[in-house]
Amino acid sequence: MQTFIFGHRNPDTDSVCASIALSYLMNEEGKNTIPKVLGHINLETAFVLDYFGVKCPDYLNDTKVQIKDIKYNKKAWIVDTDSISNAFSLMQQQNITAVPLVNDKKILTGFVSLKEIAKYLVNGDKEKVDTSYQNIVDSINGEELLKFEEEIKGNVMVASYQTKTFHEEVKLTNNDILIVGDRIKILEYAIDSKVKLIVLTGNHKLPDKLFRKAKKNQVNIILSKDNSLDTANKVILSNRIKLININNKPITINNKDYRTDFISLANKAGHTNYPVVNNKNECLGLLKVTSADSYTKQRVILVDHNSFSQSAIGIEEAEITEIIDHHNLSSIGTNVPINFRSMPVGCTCTIVYNMFLEKKVNIPKHIAGLMLSAILSDTLVFKSPTTTEDDIFAASKLSKIAKVNIDDYGYQMFKAASSIKGISVNDLINQDYKSYSIGNHQLGISQVMTMDFKEIEQNMEEYIAKLNELKSGNYICIVLFITDIYKNGSYVIYNEDAKDIVEDAFDLKEIYEGIYIDNLVSRKKQMLPALLEVIEKRV
Repeated sequence: MQTFIFGHRNPDTDSVCASIALSYLMNEEGKNTIPKVLGHINLETAFVLDYFGVKCPDYLNDTKVQIKDIKYNKKAWIVDTDSISNAFSLMQQQNITAVPLVNDKKILTGFVSLKEIAKYLVNGDKEKVDTSYQNIVDSINGEELLKFEEEIKGNVMVASYQTKTFHEEVKLTNNDILIVGDRIKILEYAIDSKVKLIVLTGNHKLPDKLFRKAKKNQVNIILSKDNSLDTANKVILSNRIKLININNKPITINNKDYRTDFISLANKAGHTNYPVVNNKNECLGLLKVTSADSYTKQRVILVDHNSFSQSAIGIEEAEITEIIDHHNLSSIGTNVPINFRSMPVGCTCTIVYNMFLEKKVNIPKHIAGLMLSAILSDTLVFKSPTTTEDDIFAASKLSKIAKVNIDDYGYQMFKAASSIKGISVNDLINQDYKSYSIGNHQLGISQVMTMDFKEIEQNMEEYIAKLNELKSGNYICIVLFITDIYKNGSYVIYNEDAKDIVEDAFDLKEIYEGIYIDNLVSRKKQMLPALLEVIEKRV
């Protein structure tokens, strides 16, 4: 089974590059992993991927359990031209009480339950047959003798009268299907009348003379080893299953629907069985309500985060097999022990680099370039207080493999990322926004890396208004930090109610929107701890 590897929502360079690099490493070990992203990548990450010629991972909407993950019955459907007999046999084989009907292109055309079949056999017209020659052969376990037509439609009768009475009382036509044993006179009368079909019972032989006449008159004949009564009962079962279809628009579920939505639907509808279809309305099988708890969870590996609020939608329904992170321990828990690797370093890719060394897997140029970029991004080219000797050592080694100069490349990368022209206020705030829980309250921190604060300053009122709007429910405050790497500091914008919190958190003598704080660059080690300390005293 495939395992998805992804970072947090609003992906940054570390979360994207760590996903790609870790996936490459694991696949080299023979595992089946695919890197994913949970949102649009930023300008910096786009520059990095383009620079090293790496395709951006595909977007992952969620990890919720879908119908396709449930072990539903993928063999439970039947072509609507097939017989009632075959439909009933399928139900017995698959242990189901209903069956979806499809046409020759597998498009769903209806739905028949065992209850409906029983009603038909009790109350249905047993004197009418509308089916195929082959359906009759299969239903009575018979043998083809003469076949001139595939479609067999007509009135069924059993030759139970005496011969004289039959001749006098019964007028046979081309619309009749006669079930008869070794009764030569009646057989000859039926062949002369050019009936639609003769079912010869008791495993009797047709005399050569009658055979030649039947062939000349193009009379269809099937041989049955059973007696006439048993054969008649089986012929009725040869009728096409669609003849008793009273539900040509059943409630269906799409294979990409969520399991939780299906359970809600089933609780309202109260049915036991539901046809599963795809977007083309092709039938894929049948899902019984009792099978809804038998499913396969999506296997995932988390990088650069370990909290529910920052992970994929529906992460609680996934099977987390491993976490690689460099942040503080957060809210995610698992039912079974997993590999959890956490190190106090400046970047997740520093940890991934060490894993390459431990597993003795060679690092190709493009993977080295991605990991280097992530380290330079997260450590702000080693200016962040989160930077460790491990980060610097890994970056040094990776720059040689990637064949880039750290200072020159770092400047190019941040320059590409610093432009904010054309980006809306909402998009810029959400570009790298994270939410943190403090008891029953929330703290929102957004960080933007740019060397162009003047562009933001021109729309200061709009940014403040947006932060005020975001502060709803149980949020204490929302703060936006605009970090200028080369000035090695950050400008601070906050929602109006958070003025005192920001002032106390950073020990400011005066406070105003857009204030610049020197040496403030790390969300993890500087911004978050300072704000948390003040907020925890107030809630």
